[in-house]
Amino acid sequence: MEEGCNHRNVVYVVSNELVKASSLLPSNRDRSLLVHSLVKEFGLLNADSDDGRAVLQPIRPTPADFKQLSAYHDRDYLEHLLHGEVIATPTQSSGGEYGLEEDCPSFPHLPEYVRLVAGASLTAAKALREDNQASISICWDGGRHHAQKAQASGFCYVADCVLAILALKRPLAREGLGRHLAKPRIMYLDLDLHFSDGVSQAFHSSSSGSSSPQVLTFSIHHAAPGFFPASELASLTDPSSTAFDPFTLCLPLERGASNKSFSRIWPLVERVKDAFRPDYVVVQCGVDGLAGDPYATWNWSLGGEEGSLGWCVDRVCNQWQRKTLLFGGGGYNSPNVARAWTYLTSIALGRPLPLDADIPDHGAFPLYAPSFTLDVPPGTMLDRNTDAYLQHVEEVFAEVSQVIEDRMGNGTR
Repeated sequence: MEEGCNHRNVVYVVSNELVKASSLLPSNRDRSLLVHSLVKEFGLLNADSDDGRAVLQPIRPTPADFKQLSAYHDRDYLEHLLHGEVIATPTQSSGGEYGLEEDCPSFPHLPEYVRLVAGASLTAAKALREDNQASISICWDGGRHHAQKAQASGFCYVADCVLAILALKRPLAREGLGRHLAKPRIMYLDLDLHFSDGVSQAFHSSSSGSSSPQVLTFSIHHAAPGFFPASELASLTDPSSTAFDPFTLCLPLERGASNKSFSRIWPLVERVKDAFRPDYVVVQCGVDGLAGDPYATWNWSLGGEEGSLGWCVDRVCNQWQRKTLLFGGGGYNSPNVARAWTYLTSIALGRPLPLDADIPDHGAFPLYAPSFTLDVPPGTMLDRNTDAYLQHVEEVFAEVSQVIEDRMGNGTR
């Protein structure tokens, strides 16, 4: 992919069926409808471009079948998820052994939701694998990073991120290698407020003993006693630990994490990328760390300055020169989620919308009060990421990056 927007192919996975199913998700009712409606209202789905710049190509997802889902999930779990009793209201209990209760209740059309979301993510991955179809794939309904192999968790029923990474991992004919097949490398970067336990655990230690590691997961999140999800992997990566896996990386940030903290740690992300040298980058763009989210834990802004969410995603899409898959994820202030993913869509196209742009007049317009603009500015929360802590993080990741570089070697791919 070339830097800038010229010759860039950006695909956007959407269909009426996907939006209807995703809008039934109990944790995010109607969020999908808000997101795709705002993307459309800002004119980003227009297929024509008079100046030769990148255009957004909508593509319909193909629902995942049982075989595709079982590339990762256990058969018994899938049987219950797809063919078990699906109850009418989320207040009833069913399927406790599979996590289908509490934060992951069964709901009407759950089987269709699972097939469509997984299929959307696999469709996005397939577009990247096929020559000249896509440089960037966008699947805002994906990014369900807590789902486990045999259990739903954290509002996530299907491990679509894992399925997409497994699809990208498959050997690919590489120019100059004749009939030999290359093993693509995938870097998974998770920007959600919550630790990507489902994805990190799926690939933990799978690459640490390999002579040609293919997957590196890097989660930037908040971690604290009692904060979901509880996982030993959520702590700051420790190179001195006997369980250290240089391809499963975690960088927890304290409360109030702001643009300033993200600007400080971003060079560490860049260094890991340079050491690993991925063919594909998968970014989970959960936005529950933005100011205004009900979790009220971070104080991240959408754009406007170095270290903002938009600034970080712009670096990936417009400077890294890697095939990139953008997923959605968490975010519980739905109008702000729509703002954020609309803005990130415009960044992927190489022509970011003005942050002070007025929300177009449409059916959901009243939900964007009181500003009625695109921006999600920071609040006044104190950033508790001290200089001492961030300096420690920098020292840790300097060592981690060197380990990765040594493991990957300096020879040609």
